[in-house]
Amino acid sequence: MLAELSIKNFAIIESLTISFQKGLTVLTGETGAGKSIIIDAIHLLAGGRGSTEFIRYGCNKAEIQGLFLLDDEKHPCIVTAERLGIETIDGMVVIHREILTTGKSVCRINGKLVTLGNLREIGKTLVDIHGQHEHQDLMNADRHLPLIDQFDEGKIAPALHTYKNLYTEYSNLRKQLKSLNENEQQLAHRLDLITFQIEEISNAKLTSGEEEQLMEEKLQLVNFEKIHKAVRESYEALSEEFRGVDSIGFAMNHLQDVSTFNDNLKEIYENIASSFYLLEEAATSLRDQLEHLEFDPHRLDFIEGRLNEIRLLKRKYGQSIDDILEYAAKIEDEIEKINNRDIHLEKLKKELEKSYQNLLIAAENLSNLRKAIASQLIKAIHNELQELHMAKTVFDIQFNNGETRENGMTNFNGNQLEFLENGIDKVEFFISPNPGEPLKPLSKIASGGELSRIMLALKSIFFQHQGITSIIFDEVDTGVSGRVAQSMAEKIYRIASTSQVLCITHLPQVAAMADTHIYIAKKTNDDRTVTTVHELTSLDKIKEIGRMISGTHITDLTKKHAKELLDMAEKIKQSVAVN
Repeated sequence: MLAELSIKNFAIIESLTISFQKGLTVLTGETGAGKSIIIDAIHLLAGGRGSTEFIRYGCNKAEIQGLFLLDDEKHPCIVTAERLGIETIDGMVVIHREILTTGKSVCRINGKLVTLGNLREIGKTLVDIHGQHEHQDLMNADRHLPLIDQFDEGKIAPALHTYKNLYTEYSNLRKQLKSLNENEQQLAHRLDLITFQIEEISNAKLTSGEEEQLMEEKLQLVNFEKIHKAVRESYEALSEEFRGVDSIGFAMNHLQDVSTFNDNLKEIYENIASSFYLLEEAATSLRDQLEHLEFDPHRLDFIEGRLNEIRLLKRKYGQSIDDILEYAAKIEDEIEKINNRDIHLEKLKKELEKSYQNLLIAAENLSNLRKAIASQLIKAIHNELQELHMAKTVFDIQFNNGETRENGMTNFNGNQLEFLENGIDKVEFFISPNPGEPLKPLSKIASGGELSRIMLALKSIFFQHQGITSIIFDEVDTGVSGRVAQSMAEKIYRIASTSQVLCITHLPQVAAMADTHIYIAKKTNDDRTVTTVHELTSLDKIKEIGRMISGTHITDLTKKHAKELLDMAEKIKQSVAVN
């Protein structure tokens, strides 16, 4: 749950800290007081797009901070945080976001700097915000298929995973076949080019690690005089009479006779003896080096030329010899395929046919599974709509696989269809609000009030599957009143019985169901507008609900009506708790 929200220099809010509780929290107040601004702040904490317009006039930055408490060690947020390397202690997640006047945004989760993309990953596991734009999503048919998949994700996910793997394989084979089916002139040009390239690489006779060996040899030749002088002088220092090895040998011989009398002397003798033999061996190695050191200017010229040849090839075919050899192997395979084009075409066609059949089976399985799940979803939505006084409304989900396209066409139940990334299904929600009227697309005939109720019905169905910490409704009850408003209020409260719900509303029926009622107001201080919030007491709730019922003029009758509404809400809440 969202336990605390701090906002500073955000829109008309100068500084604000709000503590939230479990259950249903309702936010009310006059239009323009700042209710939606608070939701905007939470949206930014969840990874929403920031803007310098959010920064309070005259300030350098806006700051928002939220504390979320998680009571499940396997909560999706904790799992995602661990994957991103973010530590969570005692189920606490603190999100801090700053928006600067430069347009930059700084995001931190539990003190760790994160990208906006990472913040979105965490945010979608914590907060689910529904407002007027959600109604627009319902009008978009492209959003309908994901809702079916989400309804029974446990069954859909494995089938969808299988389909996607087969779809990738099928798409790759189609690309290969298309490439081989290019016209003869293009293939001839391609064959000439890669034949020249393979000959150029083959003639170079490259070997892995050759460049490194040549560079090392070049380094020695360039520094030949320095190396020769150092080796010669070192050898002379060790081997000349009464120097180096001889001097240490004398010391060793002198100590050998007395080493048996004293343990310390014995240890010193052994160390000198060990050094003597090591230096003697080193002197021999230096002598061998001197005998074999030879400067060959022709060899240096050869190395320079060879390295230059390798550099030219690297410009064309790769950043290393291994890359060049890998490219050569690739185009060798391509040459073989072009030269034996007919054989490969036949082979690819057989592979494509097999892949096609496997994909078709997976597509049919996924489609049939979705249709069975859609039937269950239709039934669940009808049950929800009945409780929202839309009992005579007919809701349907229609599948359309009949559009003819050029790519990936096949036949399914007598219809031409298209293989898509997520299957062959195109679905759209249809509705008939009134008896006797034909089903039509939801986007064409649903009113604002109907959309509000359908959205709430869907949310009532889906919230149990999402594991979201906090659900926020931003004036989703627009366009309804009377008994429908009461039904929506009860529906929202039922959602809040298992998940924290924050709700901005103008309906007294919804406000009466609140476990916590927060009033938001604005006032003027020093010619600047500031937003204030405070939690309402029982008496304050009566006044506020009275204002929502009748407007600014509150009579004793209005207060009585508000009290009755609160009493009725309490009884409903008790019945929900029992059930």
